[in-house]
Amino acid sequence: MSQYNHIYFIGIGGIGMSAIARYYNAKGYKVSGYDRTCTPLTRTLESEGIEVHYEDNIAYVPKDVENTLVVYTPAVPKNMGELVYVQENGYRVIKRSRTLGEITRGQRCMAVAGSHGKTTTSTLATHIFLATGEGCSAFLGGISKNFGTNMIIGENDIIVVEADEFDRSFHQLYPEIAVITSIDADHLDIYGDMEHLREAFKIFASQVSGTVIARYGLDITQADTKAKVYTYGAAEPKADFYAELIDDFGHFNLHYPGGVIENCFINVPGQINVENATGAAAIALTYGLEPEKIKEALASFAGVKRRFDVHYKTEGCVFLDDFAHNPEEIAASLKTIRRAYPGRKLTAVFQPHLFTRTRDFAKEFAQVLSTADEVVMTEIYPAREEPIPGVTSDIIFDNVQAPKKTLLKRCEVVDYVKNNDIELMVTLGCGDIGLLADDISEALRGKNA
Repeated sequence: MSQYNHIYFIGIGGIGMSAIARYYNAKGYKVSGYDRTCTPLTRTLESEGIEVHYEDNIAYVPKDVENTLVVYTPAVPKNMGELVYVQENGYRVIKRSRTLGEITRGQRCMAVAGSHGKTTTSTLATHIFLATGEGCSAFLGGISKNFGTNMIIGENDIIVVEADEFDRSFHQLYPEIAVITSIDADHLDIYGDMEHLREAFKIFASQVSGTVIARYGLDITQADTKAKVYTYGAAEPKADFYAELIDDFGHFNLHYPGGVIENCFINVPGQINVENATGAAAIALTYGLEPEKIKEALASFAGVKRRFDVHYKTEGCVFLDDFAHNPEEIAASLKTIRRAYPGRKLTAVFQPHLFTRTRDFAKEFAQVLSTADEVVMTEIYPAREEPIPGVTSDIIFDNVQAPKKTLLKRCEVVDYVKNNDIELMVTLGCGDIGLLADDISEALRGKNA
């Protein structure tokens, strides 16, 4: 990228885009960009010296065409004014995924792919490399609580990345070691059906040069890649790397091809997080880090914002926020919450994300949400999509069988919290529902003062 001095981002506030923006800013480039909405993340970018605007206006686009690289996310509509302008006026315009591919080229890439679990697993792997003193750079899909960022620049050639399947982004990566956490039906607006989605993951596996570590039971075999294939899982004794569960509070023994790491602990509850820790540890062990140092690193992991994120906790009330946005993730989240806080009435507040996902999985969403005691649903967060006739939150809500259910606008959720008995509550979704967390916490503090 040395021929450019200005990197301009269209959709700079996305979690993946913001990480790349931070990278170039740290490297001394002039960085600026557009996003639709001002958020805590965009405000943080601004505080780091990055210019961000919130109006689709070509006046903000740098006019030095030859020295400006434009990076965009495919989540931005194709007819967005600034995007059309740069495409028609001679700028070099590339997708976020290609930019990440170019950054990682020539480095020892440790990648984590999967329909869910990839953010926690990649953040755990990053934490292990840093806490053991090995060091690494990282591009993450969430904000690490240990480091307060989604981007880290290290001094060696190790780089940990979240390999996103959306828009086939992960096909731009050629990792040395890769974990594949899950292959669940999602992004069918991109892939069409599960067959093509599975094929995309097999293509990703074929691009790995050293080792593929696939969750036990996934259809990733030695026939799919020249890399060595291992498996991992929690409570899966047939896997090459597996966690022998000791309790529900994060204690486990980690079995791996070279032996056992006994009495491991991760301070993020739930079997799913023990499994994520196993996948991250498998990367570190394959790379060659010392088992005891890995064990120490796991114990100091603080988690990822919006992943089983506890915002308010008293003896009588707990409120969490979670990024879960497809049926499998929601099912795992609710199950984990139930086990962590047994005997409490569970209220699940769900904001559907995308009209296509709502349409394709309405039945499955209704089934998993019905396991809560109370369900609150908001309108669909559209993100990059235009409305689809007949597709609203009602097509999920009408089939929810929970003892109590309520359909609200997002702006009414805080008042609902103020006026209803809350023992255990989680907000779910990858839209802007998480931005209510502080207001909900304040409402709960006011009630329980």
